[in-house]
Amino acid sequence: MTSIDELLAQVPLDQLAAKLGVDEATARQAVTAALPALVGGLHANAQDPAGAASLASALGSKDTSLVDGGVDLDQVDVADGEKIVRNVFGDNTPAVMHQLGSTGSGASPSIISKVLPMIAPIVLAYLAKQLTSRAQGGGTATAGPTDAAAAPSGGLGDVLGGILGSLGGGGATGGLLDGILGGLLGGGKR
Repeated sequence: MTSIDELLAQVPLDQLAAKLGVDEATARQAVTAALPALVGGLHANAQDPAGAASLASALGSKDTSLVDGGVDLDQVDVADGEKIVRNVFGDNTPAVMHQLGSTGSGASPSIISKVLPMIAPIVLAYLAKQLTSRAQGGGTATAGPTDAAAAPSGGLGDVLGGILGSLGGGGATGGLLDGILGGLLGGGKR
């Protein structure tokens, strides 16, 4: 099962800290707050058929080499990350960044606003890689990321659900995520 810890392990915290001008502990706090929100936003968008189709298309064309052999943040397209964040959170992007930075995560909204676009391409590349490996290992031999992502009861839903499930609903992060995304995203509407 895919977990938030596996996804967190993809982010080079030392490089991120250097780019942000903060210590590694602050970078970890920011990523730990931002990752569940980003995955939760993707999951919420995937509940809507149009959102699921858009995400499936994005994942189907995503180059997974970013997460092969360790991520180098210099290879991350931050402009693409900004587009991903806007697509996930829509008009709620500033509110999400503010909420994440002001709810005891240890990272300010300004740090969160820098972290989200840096990690969004990593998250999508990771998801695309997970879907490709599932399609090759357990699904039909011809199913690619787009086919796997489009399947409502499997593929993308399973991967995102596994990541979110690894947070545990009762923990502080799970409660924080529910509070932030529940009100802002309105159950998957963009």
